[in-house]
Amino acid sequence: MSIAKVRAYLSQFQMDQRIQEFEVSSATVELAAEALGCEPARIAKSLAFMVADQPVLIVTAGDVRINNAKFRTFFHTKAKMLSPEAVQRLVGHPVGGVCPFALKPGVTVYLDRSLQRFETVFPACGSCNSAIELTIPELKQCSGFKGWVDVCKLPQA
Repeated sequence: MSIAKVRAYLSQFQMDQRIQEFEVSSATVELAAEALGCEPARIAKSLAFMVADQPVLIVTAGDVRINNAKFRTFFHTKAKMLSPEAVQRLVGHPVGGVCPFALKPGVTVYLDRSLQRFETVFPACGSCNSAIELTIPELKQCSGFKGWVDVCKLPQA
């Protein structure tokens, strides 16, 4: 089970006991925000893409969308999201529970600058009914991220 892998992974940071599991689904930004009682923007959604034949995970704020031009400029390729089957196979988590923890080998994680607006965010924990609240420094530490990217379009104010 994916959440068990995430729990074991986060134990090395003494954060496994902070995982929250819900009686309801948290598989979408809206459902997760409702389960947590927070604004949707603070949900750290993990989006999986194929870049140069390698899976890439980009963790973004819940209220943003990928900007194709920015993505192409940074990664030198068109943004091509993985299918749900490919996400499970290559990343190691089911859609709705994808997170930057306990990933399969070869997955590169980037954090989008859209997350920097918040003190804490809520990524999933490997299942469609789990999350953990992390500060941005904690997310950086636990995700093993390669770097910050700016590949999203912020919502209009």
